[in-house]
Amino acid sequence: MTDFTPHTPLEPGDREAQAAPRVSGPGRVLVVVYAILALSATARSLVQIATRFDRAPLAYSLSAVAAVVYIVATVALARHHRPGWHRVAVITIGFELAGVLIVGALTTWEPTLFLSNTGDGRVESTVWSGFGMGYGFVPLVLPVLGLWWLARHRPGRADAGASRGDTDAAGGRAAGTER
Repeated sequence: MTDFTPHTPLEPGDREAQAAPRVSGPGRVLVVVYAILALSATARSLVQIATRFDRAPLAYSLSAVAAVVYIVATVALARHHRPGWHRVAVITIGFELAGVLIVGALTTWEPTLFLSNTGDGRVESTVWSGFGMGYGFVPLVLPVLGLWWLARHRPGRADAGASRGDTDAAGGRAAGTER
């Protein structure tokens, strides 16, 4: 690949990337929030694993899993309009929601699974502990919003109104919704 200058012609793959729609509005906010959580969860898990992994390997490993999930979700949301990335986003965010619900339930109703190995009776938390309580419940709400947004912004839809329910039972445009 050559260095780009304003007069360098685009390579065939570059035209496709340039023509791809950009995430904007609420989608952009979603990507930013996921990126913040990705940074936060990654920093948290790296510190936990580097300094005290032997205390609570399960809790700290789950924090690392959450970090990877947030990183993949951020990239997939930012590229959801490209082939394959929408599916990656749905799968990743679905996994995130399941993780938040399962870990949240376990830390709420069976906290002994997350006891510190130090013998002091301390329960070690993860990003998803208590349904994301340590993060203002953002980890609980975010995947619901993410899945909703992805459902409303499927790539390759010729009729964006169809995701709003503007079609009749036969799949045609509903009366009064012509463009």
